[in-house]
Amino acid sequence: MGVVRDPLRGRARPAPEHTDEQIVAAMTPIPPQRWAVLTGAGISTDSGIPDYRGPGSPARTPMTVQTFLSHPAQRARYWARGWIGWKRMTAVHPNAGHRALARIAPLGIITQNVDGLHQAAGSEPVIDLHGRLDRVVCLDCGLTLGRDRVQEELDALNPDFLAELAVSTETLETAPDGDVELEHTAGFRVYDCPRCGGLLKPDVVYFGESVPRPRVDAAFALVEEASGLAVLGTSLAVHSGLRFVRAAVKAGMLVVVVTDGPTRADELPVLRSISRVADFLAVWESALEGAG
Repeated sequence: MGVVRDPLRGRARPAPEHTDEQIVAAMTPIPPQRWAVLTGAGISTDSGIPDYRGPGSPARTPMTVQTFLSHPAQRARYWARGWIGWKRMTAVHPNAGHRALARIAPLGIITQNVDGLHQAAGSEPVIDLHGRLDRVVCLDCGLTLGRDRVQEELDALNPDFLAELAVSTETLETAPDGDVELEHTAGFRVYDCPRCGGLLKPDVVYFGESVPRPRVDAAFALVEEASGLAVLGTSLAVHSGLRFVRAAVKAGMLVVVVTDGPTRADELPVLRSISRVADFLAVWESALEGAG
């Protein structure tokens, strides 16, 4: 499996220079409908979805697109793990942070998450920068399928797979991208495109892939239209999110970064909170209610 270098290695969480109340006081002159928001895994951890780099998170080796494409056994490995994991993802619901952000109703949300929880909480518009787990795409003909349809096909192809596992599925840890930590995947049968027989892949951006240009352009347009950028629950370890922060800082916008671990923006001129995202959003929402 390909190795993904951790760009945060050696970085420490910064000491807070301002309280959340002070940060929110600096934010409130800009109305919520003038804020763009960038979110990461930290906003979904309270829903039971683990993150890659939060404090206490174990070292993880996510699948790269190169690994996925390298061999049928690797695709079977992914789909077996994802098949079990999707059954859990369908039971995940928005948490207090998602719901608070939906009530705050910013100009728009750019999310690095693939869980669809912002939309489930009622937020709009939302740019799914890294795609959505509930969609599957054919790499050959471009056909898009709903994940539930693919799950049904995998159920039919692998009726005895769970019974033959040497472990109980309840003991398997869920990974940040919705699959589970399962090593024994030999014999799992993969479902191919019903139209052309091509390779199916979740409609998400794997490590090693580029974000589609239209999504990048839409996200930059949102940031350019906004007066402030709030960054919630992301370490900004990958360039796909960090570039929007750098663009906002270059444009002289007020940028607020909220996460309880180190980030790649910590050396930039931003207002920095190390609170949990839901706690910070509660302070922001309360200040808006008081101002109203």
